[in-house]
Parts: sequence; structure tokens; C-alpha cells
Amino acid sequence: MKIGFDAKRAFLNRTGLGNYSRFIIRTLTEFFPDNQYMLYTPRADKVHPELLSLIEEESVKVKTPAGTMAMRGLSAVWRSYSLGKVADQDGLQLLHGLSNELPLAKSKKAKQIVTIHDLLFLRYPHLYNLVDLGIYRQKTEFACKRADRIVAVSRQTAQDLIDFYKIPTDKIDVVYQGCHPSFRVEYDSYVLDRTASKYKLPQDFILNVGTMEPRKNALLILQAMAQLKSKIQLPLVLVGKATKYKEELVAYARKENLLDQVHFLHNVTFEDLPKLYQLSRMFIYPSVFEGFGIPILEALCSRVPVITSKGSCFDEAGGPHSIYINPNDPEELADAILRVINNPTMATKMIIDGVAHSLGFEDERVAQNLMDVYRKVVG
Repeated sequence: MKIGFDAKRAFLNRTGLGNYSRFIIRTLTEFFPDNQYMLYTPRADKVHPELLSLIEEESVKVKTPAGTMAMRGLSAVWRSYSLGKVADQDGLQLLHGLSNELPLAKSKKAKQIVTIHDLLFLRYPHLYNLVDLGIYRQKTEFACKRADRIVAVSRQTAQDLIDFYKIPTDKIDVVYQGCHPSFRVEYDSYVLDRTASKYKLPQDFILNVGTMEPRKNALLILQAMAQLKSKIQLPLVLVGKATKYKEELVAYARKENLLDQVHFLHNVTFEDLPKLYQLSRMFIYPSVFEGFGIPILEALCSRVPVITSKGSCFDEAGGPHSIYINPNDPEELADAILRVINNPTMATKMIIDGVAHSLGFEDERVAQNLMDVYRKVVG
């Protein structure tokens, strides 16, 4: 099969949609090397390290705009209006948009699939500026109508597609994302000690990973810590991009005399992230809503107990043995933290059962599920 990807995110995004795109390309080329894969990107001058080995594979080719279309500003036009024609010229059987969008100009020959990660902009429009909101609405609705099939990254996203866009159930396939193999590696004490020293980490800590924004709800962890400070003092390490929300976190921590127990890290490399998980006592993810919640899966693969929110997609990622709390109830979170600390037997069982749950997201299984969708579409 000759398969093309809108690979802009794979080349240009370091996290999030970029990680998903690279994951899909890597697993398909590994487990289905007999196919030919075309990676379409407006630019390939800065190649993510993970892609370097992939684009050297015989089954993989990279294509960028040529001639006048390569000029700055026109590459976006190439991606939106010429990619369908280019796909036909390249003899594609299938074109997969990996990040909520498809080319505006339709391919006449290739079937088209789009991955929809979430519809957060419809659930929480107040979190977006008007320009971005309009773009996300237009692109996503268009892609859903244009696609021959839709891949949803969770049952929650599939249900949102049905509820918001009235997409027929039989047009949607749920194919979960896995996480990078580095999260399953057990690092030795020497490597972990070096990582702890590099980032000046406390000896024992709670970990939270994700952009520091209101929806991720890290304030709830601080509120729970404030309730627990007379009983335990377990520091919190927050890893992720800072926004104005960080100011709110700092102000609250200062007010509750917790500032010396909160560590903000904005420069953690992807290579070091699995080691931070393994150094932590527990992982807490009190987000209000997600399309999937990949950090939960990363924590399970890293053999760390997980506390996360009730509702949304969280039980899909976290499985039956994580602890689920009301994301608006700091007292419930405080109680969950104490349970993990005071019951080592339970914490160990959470780790063992969490790893078992994570096996359902292994690379080969995800690749096979996606290839089944491709074959269903192409026939």
C-alpha cells in the first residue's frame, strides 16, 4: 500500500501533535515495512532527531514544496491546496491527516483519513481567542466531512464527534495512541541519580506533567498539599510550558507557605522525562478534560501510581487500577495522596496492574489497529 501523511507536525512540533505524528510514522514503518510511506511537510530543514533514522528507511520518502511553492508563505498554500494533486501524482492509495485537518483541495484517487484528537475548542470556547477558535472550528468540521473515515484517539473523542458534529458512528474508528518505548525502559540508579542532580530534584516528590494552564488544574494539587501540610510534606514537581496560570500557582503556594516545596521545570528534555517519572513517588493529573491524556499512560509505563480525574477519557488511559478523584475537590485528592503514601501494598498493586493495563497500548497493537482501518478504507 502507498500511504501519505500530512507530516508537518512530525517535523515541526516538538511535543503533543508532533509526538503523536512521529509515533504513528515510527510504528507503521517498523511493523509494516512493505508499504511505501510519503511524508509531506512544508519544511524539512529542521528534522526531529527521531525522524532522522526513519527518513533513511527505504520505505520512507520525504516531499516538500518545489519551485515557487517553496517560497516563504507559499508552503502553507501548497499544504492546503496542492497536496491532494501531489498525492495523485505520487500514486497514493491513502492520505492520512494526523492532526485534525485535511487538504482543502481533494485528491481524486486517494482515500482520506483524519485523526481527531479532541474537540476542546467546542467544549471550552472561552479558552481560545476568536481567531484561533474560528480556524479550529472550520478546519476540524471540514476535515470530518471530507474524510472517508475518522480516527478518534479515545472513546470520549468519538462521542464528542457524534454529539457536536453528528458524525455517524460507523464512520469513526477508535485507535488509541501509545507512548514512546523509552517510558518502558527501567533506568538504573546511576542514571536516575544523575537526572535528579541535573534538575535539582527533591529526594521524594509528586509529579505533574503538562502545560501550566487552568484546564490542567495543577492548583488542585497545591490545595491538597495545603490540607496535608500538618501531616506530610511531599514536594511537587511541575514539568511543562509556563503560561500566566503559573503566576496563580506561585501566588497560592506563597500564601500557603508551600513555595519551597514546589519545583517548576520548563526545560526538561524528552530524553529525561521518563527518568523523572521513575524518580517520582506518584503521578497526579487532575485535568478537567482531555482528548486522551498521554501523560497518564507515560506514568503507567514508567511504573508509577496514578491519581487522575473522574470523567472524560481518563479511565481509558488510566485503566481500572488508578485512583480517580473529583477535579474540583482538594479534600478528595488529599485523601488519595495519603492512601498511596500510607498503603505501600496498594501502591505496589497499582504499579503492577497499571503496567498490565499499559500493554494494551503497545506499539504493535496500535499499528495493527490503524492498519486495519487503512485496509477497511482502501478495500
